[in-house]
This record gives sequence, C-alpha cells and structure tokens, in this order.
Amino acid sequence: MGNDRFMDKQAVQSLIEEIRRLAQRPMRFMEVCGTHTMSIFRHGIRTLLPKEIELVSGPGCPVCVTPVGQIDQMINLSLIPGVAVATFGDMLRVPGSKGSLAEARARGGQVEVVYSPVDALMLAKDQPNGTICFLGIGFETTTPSVAATILQARENRIRNFCVYSTHKLMPPALDALMAEPDLDIDGLLCPGHVSTIIGTQAYGPISEKYGLPCVVAGFEPLDILLGVYMLVRQVVDGRCQVENAYERAVSAQGNERARRVTEAVFEPVGSRWRGLGFIDASGLALREEFGELDARCRFELKEIDIPDPKGCRCSRIIKGIETPGACPLFSNVCTPLHPVGPCMVSSEGTCAAYYKYGGILEEKIR
Repeated sequence: MGNDRFMDKQAVQSLIEEIRRLAQRPMRFMEVCGTHTMSIFRHGIRTLLPKEIELVSGPGCPVCVTPVGQIDQMINLSLIPGVAVATFGDMLRVPGSKGSLAEARARGGQVEVVYSPVDALMLAKDQPNGTICFLGIGFETTTPSVAATILQARENRIRNFCVYSTHKLMPPALDALMAEPDLDIDGLLCPGHVSTIIGTQAYGPISEKYGLPCVVAGFEPLDILLGVYMLVRQVVDGRCQVENAYERAVSAQGNERARRVTEAVFEPVGSRWRGLGFIDASGLALREEFGELDARCRFELKEIDIPDPKGCRCSRIIKGIETPGACPLFSNVCTPLHPVGPCMVSSEGTCAAYYKYGGILEEKIR
C-alpha cells in the first residue's frame, strides 16, 4: 500500500509538470459533474495547476438544475392527505418558493427519506392504505434503478406506488450549454458516473459540432489530473476528440443493458432546467403504458414556472458564466445552514464546494 501511494505521488507530480510545460496560453475547461467539482476542491487540484488553466464548474448536479416549480410540486405532493413522498436525503432542504420538503414535513407533510427506489417500493408494500410517491431525480446514472423498480411495481401489482420523474439527460443539456454565446470553453471534463451508462460515444456529436475536446475522467486526484492533461494535449495538438481517461469503468458503448431497462419504461421529453431553461428531449417521462405509476398522471400535475429567488445567481453559476464569488448572497445571506439556492444546499453544488473548501479565497488570490 505504501508503494502504491508513492507511485501515485510520483504520477501526480509528473502530470502536473507536463501540464505546466504544455500550457503556454490560457485554457478554460469545464468539469461537468458535481462529484468532480467536490473532488477538485477537496484535493486542492486548482492550486496544483498553472495559472493558465482555469477549471469551471458546470451543470452536473441534478439537485441544482431542478427548477423551483418542480420543488414546489414535490412539496405539494407531500401535503396531500394519504400521500407520502419518498426521497433521497439531499432533497430535503432544497428551497422551493414557499419552503422546503423539510419544512413541509414540520408542517405535517409526509416525507420519507430512502436510500434507493426499492426502499420506496417496500414502503408502499408495507403501507397499503397510503400512497408512496418516489421523487425520481438524477441523470442517466440513477434512471436504470428507478426503471427497474417501476417494472417490479407493475409485476407485483403494487398499486399504491408512483414516481414523480424529473430525470434529466446530460448530452442535450451540454449541447444547449455549449451554444451559449457568453460561454468560452476550450474543453469538457465529462462525468464518469453518467458515462458508465451512456458511454464515451454520447459525446461525439457535441465534440464534432462545437470543435470541442472531451475527456471522460474518474474522480480520484490522479484521474482528474490525467483528464486535464489529455485536454491540454488536445488543445496543443489542435485536436477535437472524445478520449477516455476512465477505462477501468467506462467503455465506448456504455451499459447497454441499463439503457434498455430505462428505454423500456421512460421516453425523452422536453424538460425545464434551472439556469438552462427549456431543452427539447432533455428529460425522461414514464411511457403511456406506465401511466398508473406516473405521479404526473395520477395527481394531474401541471408544470409550474417560478423564478429563482431574488438576488440568487445559481442559474449563472450552473452555466459556468459566473462563480459563487459574484453572487451577492454567497456566504452572507446564503450559507449551508440557511441556503437560498440549490447550489449551496446540495452536497455536489458549486457554492457548497466553494464555501466548504475555501474556493472563494483561492479565487481572490488568483
């Protein structure tokens, strides 16, 4: 184990030196995944890179890109008599326009924290006199397990279970984001978790359309530095390709079985993203044959469009146009204990990373 650590330290130092040698002009790379953002801050990777390399956080946190209107719908569901909302813990404190799920629970709303969609299904099985509504939130990584749970619910005829799907797809969002006129990006550090499902092939059209280097990377410091090095190498060589720095987990084709399960239950639909607006075919809705398990159908839910809180810059931070330091609320009115926007409350949010690991101080120094 000691030798492994020594080799890792040597490899990290070697990559840093090579990046410094190659980076002779400013380069701006966006890490798309929220887990990348947290790892970059946790390990101080920005401080290791030369001043020519700027890492920008993108829209890779599913909690952060969930619009206020959808949060309000979740809260409204929890307040319906006989209905309990089942969700992962990171959604509890995300603010809607009139509070959060945690505050709704304090007012008598039924909110259950679960660790998987199967847990929510078991709650429905154990509580036949009530309805359990699971909040489906996440990118391509989480949808296969939700799809499999829906199939299980139908097979076992568990009729007091439903899903409120706000699942989103990463490639359409990246396409919309790269078309932003204010965004100046030299390359994308693509998400490792999502890529295990969709494969590196999914980024080919984006790389080709925008002439953009793309590298899929893992989450350890060495993984991230290797991804940055490969992006720098492409820029220096004048190449625009999709490369894989995470071969131990990601293939070109991804996980075809997981995608088949997802496609059997869900279909692409237009979806609203916080910060990015409405994007065609960027969300997932239950197919018509699963209507009895679709919360939108069961409760006749209509889309609610509600603006972000006044002064909150989460929408621009999600795009990578601004950093948390540009937000007048950051670390003043908006803190992890009293979050105003989702980027502060989410464990993978950019504002949370800056606040926890001192990113704003690092930014001011640089």
